[in-house]
Amino acid sequence: MYKITEKKVLNKDIDFMTIDAPLVAKNAKPGHFIILRVDEDGERIPLTIADIKGDQVDIIYQKMGYSTQLLGTKEKGDTISDFVGPLGQAAHIKDKKHVVGVAGGVGAAPILPQLRAYKEQGTKVTLILGARNKDYLILKDTFESLCDKVIYTTDDGSYGEKGLVTAPLEDILKTDDTIDHVIAIGPVIMMKFVAKMATAHKRSVDVSLNPIMIDGTGMCGNCRVEIGGKTYFACIDGPDFPGEAVDYDGLMKRQNYYKDKEHECYMRLDNHGS
Repeated sequence: MYKITEKKVLNKDIDFMTIDAPLVAKNAKPGHFIILRVDEDGERIPLTIADIKGDQVDIIYQKMGYSTQLLGTKEKGDTISDFVGPLGQAAHIKDKKHVVGVAGGVGAAPILPQLRAYKEQGTKVTLILGARNKDYLILKDTFESLCDKVIYTTDDGSYGEKGLVTAPLEDILKTDDTIDHVIAIGPVIMMKFVAKMATAHKRSVDVSLNPIMIDGTGMCGNCRVEIGGKTYFACIDGPDFPGEAVDYDGLMKRQNYYKDKEHECYMRLDNHGS
């Protein structure tokens, strides 16, 4: 069992948790993820490691389905059944002069350790952080202390620039010749257009892919993605990949495979009164 040593409700849909997991913390690097189970009967939930503090591992999750909502009922001092990791391949931190991170929603969590690694090696770091409204802009203080510049966008204009993250990205790619790399983490549709834009401006781009994942060891094949006409498994080959040749449309189709089952899980949660 793994003890929850800290919990914060970041907004009505997103929680922050710190888990006591010394072995995971000892070996984790930026880009790695874990798989947890809330209880012995629970499904396996893959989550990117947001930060490491000694023997503690920080995770941030969005309460979208039955299992993440069940996780949200846990409090500081409670335990969860399983916490396995680090899994996947660590992100390749390249020798770059100026990196622009583009994060949408909970994509702020997995992009944090990568931007910190770039900053620690002396790379200039700019972040464009987008969300539906100001309440969904998470980790603001952390990013403002880490990055050289942070640009905020919200869909409704309640904070920062009104609109999508691609608008300020287009502006800075046109005007700042020092930018030599882009990292995009967030909704697949967002990563698709960020990668397209970065490529058009002749900058390299990395994305973190989030296909449906079950075992996390490459056995089930459910997280397969097509990149440049070749098949990869996000759980063992990723989750971070060069973004130029990803089949984003195919990935979006795969993300919708279990929508009917998700509905059944919501009904199950409601019927339990949670």
